[in-house]
Amino acid sequence: MPSLSMPHLVPIGMLIASNVFMTFAWYGHLKYKTASVALVIVVSWLIALPEYMLAVPANRIGSAVYSAAELKTIQEVVTLSVFAVFSVLYLKEPLGWNHALGFGLIAAGAFFIFQGK
Repeated sequence: MPSLSMPHLVPIGMLIASNVFMTFAWYGHLKYKTASVALVIVVSWLIALPEYMLAVPANRIGSAVYSAAELKTIQEVVTLSVFAVFSVLYLKEPLGWNHALGFGLIAAGAFFIFQGK
């Protein structure tokens, strides 16, 4: 596995930032169940725009050092990590042993994706 240098870290940082935006766009409204669906859609779309402005270049930059499968794997691991923190801290929904086990199995799958290098 190559050492993590700036070309390897920049897309990961951008994917983390984009996932924070996307997690709020998709799930942030769950704290505001009385808001109209139309309002939620508009606000979510406005939050998602910066997400795309980070994710698309992150994948473009990342493709110089990662394969498409590796980029997707990084994206999925980042998504689950950001969501786990969001769920506990923002939504106040605890994660149980079953979540930890499921996330662990996904992490194990990610490990195997990166073994081909």
